[in-house]
Parts: sequence; structure tokens; C-alpha cells
Amino acid sequence: MDGGNEITSGPRIVESGDWAGWRTWSGLDPFEDQSGPFYFREGEDGRVTTAFRAETKHMNGGGFMHGGCMMTFADFSLFAIAWKELADSRAVTVSLNGEFVGPARPGDLVTATGEVVRAGGSLLFVRGLVSTGTGPMLNFSGVIKKIRAR
Repeated sequence: MDGGNEITSGPRIVESGDWAGWRTWSGLDPFEDQSGPFYFREGEDGRVTTAFRAETKHMNGGGFMHGGCMMTFADFSLFAIAWKELADSRAVTVSLNGEFVGPARPGDLVTATGEVVRAGGSLLFVRGLVSTGTGPMLNFSGVIKKIRAR
């Protein structure tokens, strides 16, 4: 969801299917579209949860989720977690760090939660945790920079 030349009207709400009621930015970031689909929703407490269903295309040669897929999902999650702070802004990831702590397999529901640690000026600092129903997979943190239109 980072970069691009136009400010969009925001994420769209999925109307039907397994992800009805969730939000997505599908159609705006070709790499995420190819890697996902990824979704997010805001709970009653204001906390954002991101999610996707692990498929064979997300696995490495050993049959576990590829680290690149985990990091792509973490990058998506940065923007979803900070989506309200980024309203009407374009932004890019300037830093993304992660520690791999567990696996995922095809069929697993992969989720992430997190928080905006600091949002001031043009920089937002975000941290989160990617998990499956059996435990944590990836601890991540990143910095998002709001940018001006080109």
C-alpha cells in the first residue's frame, strides 16, 4: 500500500465470502495482490487485526511459510495498524525489521496485531506480532514515512 501517485479513498470493505466485513487494499498494490490477499479489521477496542489464509503459494521448499511472505505480510500490517493515522496520506516503508520465531503451514489462519508506538510529524513507528493458532511466527517493527505527491 506504500508509494503510488494518488491518494485513494481508503481501504474497501469486503462485502461477501469468508472475509465479509474485513477491509482490504486489493487492486492498489500489485505485489501485495500477488502475495495475498491480505485483510484487516478494527475491533471494538480500536485494535487492528490483519489476516490471511496460508496457501501452498506462500510456502518455501521445506513446506513452511517463506520468510519473504511473512515480511510482506508484516509490511501490509504496518499500514493496516496505522491506517487511521495515515488517513488521506501517501506513505512508504523506510524501515522494516523482523525476527522469525515460528512456522506456518498451508491452511493456517495467519494473523497480526500491533500498535503505533509513536506518530509525530511525518514518521510513524509501529510494532507487531504475526501468529497462527499454534503460536507466534514473526515479531516485527517498522517506520513509515508520510510523503508528498510527486
